[in-house]
Amino acid sequence: MMTPTPSTLPLVFHPDYEMNLGDHVFRTEKYQGAFQILREAGFAPRDAVHQPEIATRNELELVHTKEYLNDFENLQWSLRTMYSEVPLTQEIVHGFKLMAGGTVLACRLALTDGLAMHLGGGFHHAFADHAEGFCYINDIAVGIRVMQKEGRIRRAAVIDVDLHQGNGTAHIFEHDPEVFTFSIHQEWLYPEKQRSTIDVGLSSFIGNEVYLEELAKIVPSKIAEHDPELVVYVAGADPYEHDQLGDLQVTMEGMKERDRLVAEACRKNSWPMVSVLAGGYAHDKRDTARIHANTAIEMAKAWDIKPKI
Repeated sequence: MMTPTPSTLPLVFHPDYEMNLGDHVFRTEKYQGAFQILREAGFAPRDAVHQPEIATRNELELVHTKEYLNDFENLQWSLRTMYSEVPLTQEIVHGFKLMAGGTVLACRLALTDGLAMHLGGGFHHAFADHAEGFCYINDIAVGIRVMQKEGRIRRAAVIDVDLHQGNGTAHIFEHDPEVFTFSIHQEWLYPEKQRSTIDVGLSSFIGNEVYLEELAKIVPSKIAEHDPELVVYVAGADPYEHDQLGDLQVTMEGMKERDRLVAEACRKNSWPMVSVLAGGYAHDKRDTARIHANTAIEMAKAWDIKPKI
């Protein structure tokens, strides 16, 4: 049975995703940039765009400890929050909780329409009890846990193609056989690795051919063995050849082929698909926005959704 084919690609986005992080390699204006590209390309008509609410405390506690959330929400710089590499302000607390709500909303939309693109989220370094990297709330895990709690799904799969291993996500789900976690990443790089269901650690400077070959060894065959009722695609833009934080050397066209491979696998196997953005730190911030927008466009193509110009 094929997944539904909506007339538009459901998009989740909010202007408050842009936050003041100061002079930081994580440029949150990429969210608006990707949205604008999609709007100009005809993939963001008004009826396709959904604004989220912030994730509730009950939803966040399906993943994160009360103690950690108390420190986070009260701006307490503690052993639970200090491993973050971004500031801790009310604006940032609001933004991260809002993006967690965005991933929850995108999961709901995908289970109705077959797919959804969240132009935010993907904070896969956040653990249940502490922040890490640029991540405070693991929206991937929150989205999956909320869908399980509501009885919408039992089994889920995470396909994480960000440059960095999804260590927080791997740790959160390590002992849960219902959630399959796959991470393909640059091996000799941050973070300290955790155990995903399947990890593929790549050497530097591999380029398109090896990258796509290694991805295709897992997607779709190994994912199909788990028979997921929902796939969360963590579509980091940072394997890109001009990213500041890594050197996998995947070209812009290679990034599109990556997205195409995953989107077509989800469509052909009738797996509802949610995409979240995760990392992306290109020297030219327009490249990061373009890569994220291309992910949405490749998803739309896989479901045969046409632009509305």
